Amino acid sequence: MKISHFKVGEQGLNRFFGSLEARIMEVLWSQGPLSIKEVQMKLGEDKVMNFNTVMTVMNRLVDKGVLLKEMQGRTSIYTPAESREEFMNTKSKELTQELMDQFGSIAVAHMLDAVEEADPDLISRLEQKIEQWKKEIQ
Repeated sequence: MKISHFKVGEQGLNRFFGSLEARIMEVLWSQGPLSIKEVQMKLGEDKVMNFNTVMTVMNRLVDKGVLLKEMQGRTSIYTPAESREEFMNTKSKELTQELMDQFGSIAVAHMLDAVEEADPDLISRLEQKIEQWKKEIQ
């Protein structure tokens, strides 16, 4: 799923998904492969969800390439196409590349300003990465 909309004012998965999509993904990442009915029941623990609504959203997530759908008998079983960690890594990489394409050195400067507030471990990893780049250039 290529990022088409990134919601700056949102938190977590809601930056990439609608609220129901994000809730469905959280259920599937935490519970493993499930049917629509099983997801509907997990979502319904907070508020009753319409089966057709859940089915429509899950099938749209399949169309977006975020979920995989497999038939087991007459039941469709849905599985995330990648782990939550892989998804977040892919999306952060895409966002970084888009920022670099759009803003170049300005984006780097702002990222470095943000690093000043980061923990020393992050700064150390950045220093190691810069040293690695220097060796590759020589």
